[in-house]
Amino acid sequence: MAKNPNFKGKGSQDEKPKFVSRRAGTPAWQSSVGVYIAGQEHVDEMDLVAIEMERRWGVDRLRLLVPLELREKFDRQRYLVNQAIWHGDLEMVRRETSRMVKAYQALDMAAQAAGKQPIEADVWEVALPDGSVAALVKTNAEAHKVVSEGRKMAVYTLDEIGRLLYGFPALSKAKEVFGGIEVTAVRMNVGDPLHAVATSELALDQDVEDLFDPFDMA
Repeated sequence: MAKNPNFKGKGSQDEKPKFVSRRAGTPAWQSSVGVYIAGQEHVDEMDLVAIEMERRWGVDRLRLLVPLELREKFDRQRYLVNQAIWHGDLEMVRRETSRMVKAYQALDMAAQAAGKQPIEADVWEVALPDGSVAALVKTNAEAHKVVSEGRKMAVYTLDEIGRLLYGFPALSKAKEVFGGIEVTAVRMNVGDPLHAVATSELALDQDVEDLFDPFDMA
């Protein structure tokens, strides 16, 4: 549910919030304030589990540590929970978020059973002239493990540093010492199959025709 644009906040002349009427295309579970609150509680509970898994295993890493068959089931459930949140009613949200929690727990147990280790980030920090801190990590999975401890901090991965150097060639030009051959691109991350899906409105087995190109992962 979108933030109420009519609520001006405490201290304004009109402090009473006004409920925004339902817009066309809004999912059924957001049809009223009461139904929305009930549904959001389930979404929040699912998000808490997802956050804990990311803290333990790293961002987008856990699904890659389990057998392919289990990963496929997990990704299908991710699609179904997206479908419920964007297009479903309260019962769909309750059902699919509950299943998503169980899916995370199944991956967690499978990864542990396979002897996989939770991620421990190698972090390099440097203080910047404005008093903020830049933290450098190798991958996106490690970025979530960085703790700011109340400091003003920005976290960069090696891939992001590479893009910055490419975007500002003057930075890297000053560091050039030796010539040599060009290095081909090295993939640092595995793509997410759901990024190629244009909408979560379709059923899992529904023909998609020309709605998206599954081979276009750019």
